[in-house]
Amino acid sequence: MTPAADRRLVAARRALEHLREAARLSLDFELWDGSTVPADADPGSLRIAVSDPAVFSRLIRAPRIPTLIELYAAGLVDIKNGSFFDLAEKRPETRTRDIAKKINKGLLLKAALPFALSSSKPGTAPEAHGVDGGTAATLSRGSDKADIAHHYDVSNDFYRLFLDPEMVYTCAYFTDWQNDLATAQKDKLEMICRKLRLQPGERLLDIGCGWGSLITYAAEHYGVEAVGVTLSEEQAELAGHRIKERGLSDRVSVELRDYRALSGDFDKIASIGMFEHVGIDNADGYFSSVRKLLKPRGLYLHHAITRRAKATDRLFRQKRKEYNAMVRYIFPGAEVDHIGMSLKGLEANGFEVHDVEGWREHYGRTTELWAKALMANREAAVAIAGEARTRIWIAYLSGVSLAFQRGTLQIFQTLASRRAKGSAGLPPTREDLYR
Repeated sequence: MTPAADRRLVAARRALEHLREAARLSLDFELWDGSTVPADADPGSLRIAVSDPAVFSRLIRAPRIPTLIELYAAGLVDIKNGSFFDLAEKRPETRTRDIAKKINKGLLLKAALPFALSSSKPGTAPEAHGVDGGTAATLSRGSDKADIAHHYDVSNDFYRLFLDPEMVYTCAYFTDWQNDLATAQKDKLEMICRKLRLQPGERLLDIGCGWGSLITYAAEHYGVEAVGVTLSEEQAELAGHRIKERGLSDRVSVELRDYRALSGDFDKIASIGMFEHVGIDNADGYFSSVRKLLKPRGLYLHHAITRRAKATDRLFRQKRKEYNAMVRYIFPGAEVDHIGMSLKGLEANGFEVHDVEGWREHYGRTTELWAKALMANREAAVAIAGEARTRIWIAYLSGVSLAFQRGTLQIFQTLASRRAKGSAGLPPTREDLYR
């Protein structure tokens, strides 16, 4: 080992020992030479492994979330003997500001010098698509066809590794928290059909239909004629195959087109996990388009992720770094609103809101099961999508699950009708929905 390499190793160990003590961390670290912090760490302990001194050099020069993502994707930083969920359980109970007061800034600065003066190799960065920044203007453009392909056209086989057999890629509904994913997703499809009060012969439109799970379920169990639209070629191809395979071609169809290009009228419309791709600045146009496609007193089910509102919408649209990173690497063009924005948008564009139901914990559980299934099938995922992309997806699904569990992210199902004078035609209670 060269003197410079030895200095970096000593500096890294000194810095990590201090940070571990200041934050009272109950997890360990492993350095590129195989040594651990603390030195007597249990071989089976949860730890963050740093496989190259370039990690510290890069973080010193670019202390940003994208840097951490790229280092993790390249395998230069890893979690050993556990997962992101285990790591979250080790999160210090002490507030960040209180930890900062205990940190010896001079010690860390001195420890950083050997890394600041050394070169660092870049590693393999994950594929990024779309915007890279944090302004409201750039992040509210909405997702175009190329953005949708970046996320959904990874491979149908890749999604099969962690979704249920019907490949429902939206929040499940758990009538019991111990239910498996297949049961919870079937219960979700049933709840959507009940809320829309589907009747035989009605025309149903599913905007952003995915692999066609809702339209096929609604046709099979409620006797409707259903149309689904998507911008993902792989989704449309598989959905079409499933429709033909189940003998539903006379009643169910999937179209590879933008919802804005649709015409005709529908008795019921569902949008399940698609609105996130619209962008806040495009929301009024979206709701207006939905209203034009819906018959008077027709029902619309709006199922979408939200964030907590802030004192002003200007503050709300100043995104956290974690949010911007998710948009850059996973959901290019995407943007979520708060529930107040959703309700305002619906009412301002000719809808009457009848019911709002929060499913936050349901999505926390759903994404946890997805993340754990992907981790269990990691080898197959790498064969399909590559090491870097698999790592990014594991981090994404785990992080989103933790965000829902903690309430950073929320999700609501909102039932509305195209506004008309007089009765909306709904029953006096919701009792039948939960029988």
